[in-house]
Amino acid sequence: MQPGDKPPTLKTIAELTGLSLSTVSLSLRDPSKLKQDTNDKVEQAARQVGYVPNRAGVRLRTGRTNVLALVLANDKNTIDYTRLLVQGIGAQIRGTEYHLNVVPDFGGGDPVEAVQYVLENRTADGIILNHTTPRDPRVQMLMEAGFPFVSHGRTEFYTPHAFHDFHSERYIQMAVARLLSKGRRHILLAAVDNRNTNYINIINAFQTAIAQSGVYNVQGDVVRPTDVLHSAAAARAYGRALATRAQPYDAIICSDELTGLALIYGLKDGDAHLGRDYDLISKQTSDILPVLYPETDTVAEDFFAAGGELARLLMVRIDGQPPQSLQSYQEPVPSWSID
Repeated sequence: MQPGDKPPTLKTIAELTGLSLSTVSLSLRDPSKLKQDTNDKVEQAARQVGYVPNRAGVRLRTGRTNVLALVLANDKNTIDYTRLLVQGIGAQIRGTEYHLNVVPDFGGGDPVEAVQYVLENRTADGIILNHTTPRDPRVQMLMEAGFPFVSHGRTEFYTPHAFHDFHSERYIQMAVARLLSKGRRHILLAAVDNRNTNYINIINAFQTAIAQSGVYNVQGDVVRPTDVLHSAAAARAYGRALATRAQPYDAIICSDELTGLALIYGLKDGDAHLGRDYDLISKQTSDILPVLYPETDTVAEDFFAAGGELARLLMVRIDGQPPQSLQSYQEPVPSWSID
């Protein structure tokens, strides 16, 4: 488009394709209601003329923005979290009327500020939250406002809300059973405490799994204080200290692979050998840990799939489906090393 040219409109696409104005509008707004060849024709024409929807006009006509907002708190302990989550959301909303806005939340300020901005300015039709806390004030604000949202993680509110979560309890149960089957009896849980609900769920699940194991001489401990795991350097130093314990642990369960890698390096510094002196099981979100240490047991968490599920849940929530029917879990997928 040259300077001074008028921007292309729905009418431009209708004239180019020979379709009616209402068909073009429906294809761009809700392609699921039309045949694929019709949608392909409209999409090709829109690309050809450089059509960009007028969001202000859409909002005036429908009261909707056709935008999903991801209020994103980064996870420094999880490898590739942000990229995979955003890509998963993007793949799910491709071909729909929705677009994604990412609202960074770096912490340190008012936890509800980002959510409050979206609510007050109606810049989105729904919100995706991550890293939820047990009594998350953002969740409370959104429930009170009756605004569509979904959280990546659970809370402890009695009022149901839409969420998708990794089944951490199942992961811990699988990990404890696996280590006991290998003859390990002194197990350490290394979980990073980032104040979210997942940390509490992991601790409770670990203590329950140890108590219900039926093995009389098994001992399970949790890393405390948790600030010894607050960075990779700190976790490596902690690993060195573990190697010199008078009563060393013969098994470790990690909440994330970055912590797992740091502990392995620290234990190696102290001359404790993985697979001989101890076994380690970690959540896996990339291929780094199994490639470097194939003797490690891992359980996969798929953030790309999680992003897609969060977007799917939010879109049907916006369409009016009740939140109690929009609660799903991602099951852990084990990858056990060859004994």
